[in-house]
Order: sequence, then structure tokens, then C-alpha cells
Amino acid sequence: MTLLTVSVLGVLIFSAATLYSSVGHAGASGYLAAMALFGVAANVMKPTALVLNILVATVAAVKFYRAGCFSWSLFWPFALTSVPFAFIGGRLSPDGSWYGIVVGGVLLYAAFRLAMARPPSSPVTKPMPLWAALGAGMAIGFVSGLTGVGGGIFLSPLLLLTGWAETRQASGISAVFILANSISGLLGHLAAATTLPLSLMAWAPAAVVGGWIGAEYGSQRLDTTHIRWLLAVVLVIAGIKMILT
Repeated sequence: MTLLTVSVLGVLIFSAATLYSSVGHAGASGYLAAMALFGVAANVMKPTALVLNILVATVAAVKFYRAGCFSWSLFWPFALTSVPFAFIGGRLSPDGSWYGIVVGGVLLYAAFRLAMARPPSSPVTKPMPLWAALGAGMAIGFVSGLTGVGGGIFLSPLLLLTGWAETRQASGISAVFILANSISGLLGHLAAATTLPLSLMAWAPAAVVGGWIGAEYGSQRLDTTHIRWLLAVVLVIAGIKMILT
């Protein structure tokens, strides 16, 4: 990997971290999209995205928790089943063919969610069934570990569409959820003797700085509509590329 490629990826990672952390996410789908565009190997993409996720999710979790945007009662049922299944998914090492299809699908889904982003939802009106949270956590955790994402792109829409959490609260829960899943998924990768690229040393600071900026100003509800559309286009291109290759 050339110095130019590492530098460009660093800028893209910084941008993804800034945008995603503003809504309580860690940016894994953005990192995967950037790496896919530059043809990074599949066995490198997953653990790299998880490490960056852990760094950004830690910053976002602290910021949103301090702002009072977190609910333990909503968080623990999802985490209870998600964390162990993220570890299981992280231990799997899929071949490049169907892994590309899985990741491509995740990226296309993330693009759809960004493009369809709506204003903050109304206050919570529905109680959360325990069985539904446990089942959803199991599915999200496995997919998170398998694909190298933290699961926030699945959990946030679920919490908002079901009316189980308000928008800011959903962001805080997602940040902590992503952190837990990413750590579990990375441990699964390390147990499978996965190696990390040296270029991660350059990308990590970019992710941390971007995560801090996004999480710091996320509570102010910055207008990121146009940025979301641009990022959605990148995710669509990368997702299609992954599926076709």
C-alpha cells in the first residue's frame, strides 16, 4: 500500500468518524466502504474496522453518556445476547466471495439508512418486549462480528422505528452497544490469529480526532443532510463493488 493510498484512506476514515460519531455510531460501514474502494484485502478489512470502531465508539460513548443520553434498562437485553454472538461471528473467516456479498449488503443497507434519515422522533410511547430485544441482539451481534461493523446501523433504526427510544437516547445506547460488540468481535478475530496492518497506526489518530469532533457537536444536531447523501453514494458504489468482485 502506497503512502498516497494510506493518506487518502486516512482522510476518508476521519470524515466517516466525524459524521457517524455525531449520531452515536462509530463508522465501521464507512471504513469498510473506504477500504473496499481501494481494494484492501477482506481479511484485513474486518479487524481494522473493528479497531477503529472501538476507538471512535469509546469517545462517542463517553460524550453521549455524560450528556445523559443512555438507558441501562434498554441497553442490557441487546448486549446480553449480542456480545457472545459478535465473538462467534468474529471467529469466522469467510472466503472473499460470499464475504463480499455480505459486506456489500451491509454497505447498501447503511446507504439506505443515511439517505432516509429523518428528523428526531417523538418521545417513547411503547415498552420494549424482553424477548424481542434478546432475539434482535443475537442477530445483530452475529452479523456485527461477521462483517466487522459494530451493529449501530441496525440497532438505531430498530429503536427508533419501534418507538422504544428517543433519537438522542438511541444514539447513546448505540454508542455503548457498538463498543461492546466491536471489542467482542475483535477478540474473536484475535483468537483466529488475525493480523492488523501497519497503516492502522496512521488511521487510528484520524479516527479518534474525527470521533471526538463528531461526538462533541452531535448533541447540537448539526445539519448533515448533504454530507449523508454524499456518504450514501460512496457506500452504494463500494457495496456494489464488493458484491460484483
